[in-house]
Amino acid sequence: MAKVLVFLDNPGAELKKSSLELLTLARSLGESAVAVNGEVSDAAAATLAEYGVSTVVRPSAQDLNDYLVAPKAAYVAAAAEATGAGVVLLDNSPEGKEIAARVGIRLNAGVITDAVGVDADGTAHKSVLAGSYNTSCKAKTAVSVVTLKANNVTPEPAAAPSAPESLTVEVPATAAVARITAREQKVASGRPDLTDARIVVAGGRGLDGDFGPVEELADALGAAVGASRAATDAGWISHDAQVGQTGKTVSPQLYISAGISGAIQQKAGMQTSKVIVAVNKDAESPVFEIADFGIIGDVFDVLPQATAEIKKRKG
Repeated sequence: MAKVLVFLDNPGAELKKSSLELLTLARSLGESAVAVNGEVSDAAAATLAEYGVSTVVRPSAQDLNDYLVAPKAAYVAAAAEATGAGVVLLDNSPEGKEIAARVGIRLNAGVITDAVGVDADGTAHKSVLAGSYNTSCKAKTAVSVVTLKANNVTPEPAAAPSAPESLTVEVPATAAVARITAREQKVASGRPDLTDARIVVAGGRGLDGDFGPVEELADALGAAVGASRAATDAGWISHDAQVGQTGKTVSPQLYISAGISGAIQQKAGMQTSKVIVAVNKDAESPVFEIADFGIIGDVFDVLPQATAEIKKRKG
């Protein structure tokens, strides 16, 4: 049976949906091991067993977060060698991609990024050019390193829980070079993480800098707030809220698009949403082509009314 290694960086108290997707994919490919950096709570450990993980690998060093990605990559490569993994899976974040590249160099492995799925024979599938085409590729090397885009695998626990073994691997000291000297904590919004949220309310150029109506509707729905590139480039909202080809990919149950034209770059990041509701005063906006429900109107009229009605029904 093939052996697969999943890297989970600082899993936290509960595993994110994207982590569960990686674990589900790994189990479909063979015997799965997990290399963890950071504390693993009792709840997270129980989830690893629930998803059929055979081995939980930990680093000998406990200060990997004090450095840039080089020590993490060295650890993942060492963990892959220790577990005999033929496939290494990571998330598709910018840091995940950099770690994947460095692991590929250390293991002389082929690296595939932006995958949306992987077959049992190692063939990876990608959605390219804003979802216009699907492509397939496969590494010819003994080990392949793959980063998986979130919201493309349905998380499924194993038929029966496992009893994972524990393994500690040495982290090469030579990797600890560039140390992080300071961190600034991001202010928590209290809203769900954008990539994992079941509901997303996103705003664009039509908001003209005022994201108040979007945030109020999101809070009424318990939703995450997203944005188009035009909105983030204008400085109206932080870049980590960007949804699209050069931003984050979301696949919520409900996606509300407010004041976004729906250009192909935006559609690439949200077109797999289950239900899409578009609000735009321009009846010719491309977003209406993929919307399940469309409202032609001013977002500053429509969104406050929707928020008030939702609060009324909840109250």
